[in-house]
Amino acid sequence: MPHDPARDRLASLVIACALAVVAVAVAVVGASPARVSAGELLGDTRDPGDAAFIASHRGGAAVAPENTLEAVRIALDAGFSYVEVDVARTADGHAVLLHDATVDRTTDGTGRLEDLDLSEVRSLDAGSWYSAEYAGARVPTLEEFLDVLAASDARAILELKGEWDGSGVARVLSAIHDRRLDDRVAAASFDATALAHVAAQSETVHRMLILRRLPDDAVRAAVDAGVRALIVDRAAVIDRPAVVEELHDAGVRVVVYTLNTDAHWDEVTALGVDGIITDDPFTLSDWQDGVARSR
Repeated sequence: MPHDPARDRLASLVIACALAVVAVAVAVVGASPARVSAGELLGDTRDPGDAAFIASHRGGAAVAPENTLEAVRIALDAGFSYVEVDVARTADGHAVLLHDATVDRTTDGTGRLEDLDLSEVRSLDAGSWYSAEYAGARVPTLEEFLDVLAASDARAILELKGEWDGSGVARVLSAIHDRRLDDRVAAASFDATALAHVAAQSETVHRMLILRRLPDDAVRAAVDAGVRALIVDRAAVIDRPAVVEELHDAGVRVVVYTLNTDAHWDEVTALGVDGIITDDPFTLSDWQDGVARSR
């Protein structure tokens, strides 16, 4: 895609406005920074060439139907330290694991999730589209996912999809608090308003801002949003390699998405990113082991 300065300026303006929303909301409610340090949740900042942590995308989209408990369990049983899942709301306000606005692609149903209640969503087959082996897999509730997570030592990144109001965020945070997972779960979103609601209601659950493009001052963006990490499109980081060190100097972790080839893993590892979100955690882990052996 050709470079479009006008489009980039518009994107930067949208990001700046969204971050202003977060800053105002946090100031109004007097929310404090997360008590759990970024290092405790995400590890120390990496140096160029260090292995990044691996976050299994949508539970483990390359090995089982995405955002199902089957995919999550495979990743956790394999010992991966992080799983990333998408969380969205049904018509009756329940949080479930689903990426798309509709159920069409990953279930045998049709329609927008926001128009279906939980009982309708739970009646759908979320596995047959992937393979017959997973026929009958269900769309999990957030609570079911957190129960599986709580039984492990792993950590999770919850991407809040769509629009979230204060009451919706409160239900998510309550589910996290009830299972004592505050120090093992981070809420991530493209939507600054959703993160503002998290900041207003929790001093312990981490927030991670997802960006397709980097604003001119990425450090200021992270500070204004009150986040401990940015999840950034790979191309944006490759275009501005110095931004990794800039963010590290400010104590902000850098996570890139969604990388599935050794060429991409190699170029971001060389920059010292802290985390890589991937559909194929097994191959990435093998690649990291091979790199370590070759040193």
